[in-house]
Amino acid sequence: MTVLSVPGVRLRRVTVGGVGFNVATAGQGPAVLLLHGFPHTWQLWSEVIGPLARRHRVIAPDLRGFGASDRPADGYDAGTLAADAEALLDALDTGPAAVVGIDLGTPPAFLLAMRRPGRVRRLVLMESLLGDLPGADAFLAGGPPWWFGFHAEPGLAETVLAGHEEAYIGWFLDRGTLGRGVRPDVRAELVRACTGGEALRAAFGPYRALPVTARQIRAAVAGARLTVPALTIGAHPVGGALERQLLPYADRLTGRVIPDCGHIIPLDRPDALLDLLEPFLAADD
Repeated sequence: MTVLSVPGVRLRRVTVGGVGFNVATAGQGPAVLLLHGFPHTWQLWSEVIGPLARRHRVIAPDLRGFGASDRPADGYDAGTLAADAEALLDALDTGPAAVVGIDLGTPPAFLLAMRRPGRVRRLVLMESLLGDLPGADAFLAGGPPWWFGFHAEPGLAETVLAGHEEAYIGWFLDRGTLGRGVRPDVRAELVRACTGGEALRAAFGPYRALPVTARQIRAAVAGARLTVPALTIGAHPVGGALERQLLPYADRLTGRVIPDCGHIIPLDRPDALLDLLEPFLAADD
């Protein structure tokens, strides 16, 4: 997929903290920062950037280790990813921003709002869990998803998967859209971004940092409350588990679940997502 297939999108290189980030930007107005998960790049948002850019300045980076961003050896815990996000907002001189996270992008979005509430005017969290906070017992009744352990073992997954990246990443894209799949050009780019040992090693970094991330989340809720207006959006399979985790710690929380929608909400049901996102983001414009 090229930038030309997403009208109005500009790609730029932004270096913060010694790490170079590939950042897609579009539009003008109040800033909206979009944080993707695995196995994604900024192109996860390709179906929603255009509509959002009609009223907002949209900023969609490839996270540390993903896509065309640098792949440092460490720094994949949610606290560091949150610091990356804050530094990008500072470098782009955005002022307070709405922050939207999905999958592995949810914990850093949450920690950014907890640690720097003055930088986050609204928070949207989708299809993820926040560490081991209570509330997700039903979702985890059979244990965490199998790939969490596979990805977390250093050196294992990237060795096993070498040469089989297309089949493996394709499985996540098909499962995450309830079998409907994603556009062929988007699929090709997401597969390409996770092809090769170094690309896989970096993409598995957040899984290998999950114990650190869980400690960071526990510390955050022990010392403060989530005060910014927040929206959780679930689909299949997480559903309402994230809302249940957040309820005891959030002052202004709304929870929604999109029916007949797979985990990769922005590519599977972009119109349904925009129906929830646009009024929430515009509420205090």
